[in-house]
Amino acid sequence: MHPPLSNIPEEILSLFTEHGAEHVFHFANRMRLSWLLRRFHPRSVWAVYVCLNCLLTTGILSILAVVTQTPFVFPSLGPTAYLFFFSPLAPSAKPRHAILGHGIGLICGYAALWITGTALSPHGITHGVDWPTVAAAAISLASTGALMVLFRVSHPPAGATTLIVSLGLLSQPKHLLLVEVAVVLLSAQALSINRLAGLPYPIWERVK
Repeated sequence: MHPPLSNIPEEILSLFTEHGAEHVFHFANRMRLSWLLRRFHPRSVWAVYVCLNCLLTTGILSILAVVTQTPFVFPSLGPTAYLFFFSPLAPSAKPRHAILGHGIGLICGYAALWITGTALSPHGITHGVDWPTVAAAAISLASTGALMVLFRVSHPPAGATTLIVSLGLLSQPKHLLLVEVAVVLLSAQALSINRLAGLPYPIWERVK
């Protein structure tokens, strides 16, 4: 159930809806920031909304990374955060898809390292590209895509996660676990923000 419109003209809501930013409208309305809705163009408010949420996400995880000296921040987390706050009602922006997608990517990436015999030796693009590295990347991405289809998971950033692992940029088991923890924390933040916006944002989407 969306919050009352606080005497905001319906045409303003229509503008946000036309731009695909209805969730931003309801978040600002609930947070008593209706003056923003009246004064600025919907796309500008939307840009600030995405900017601040991504900044908060990066800040929290960066602090955890510095305090624990572990990789709580990694490249494919960026696209996930963007999806969560840019188009939260899209299938790929749901917690189930993000958590399972990155999990599948991590498992496939690590399995590819072992299959190609590169798990225990220096490899990857930082040491030059060789045939085992190419094979690991191909196997990891192919298997990630196949498993996401089989398990009805749609989260494109998982394709980047599996390559980060199979290319040797992040390959220690304990670090892979922390990556998944970071995804869960980001999903929890997205759940909180999107529920504040009054969206019917699921904790765990049921798949038929």
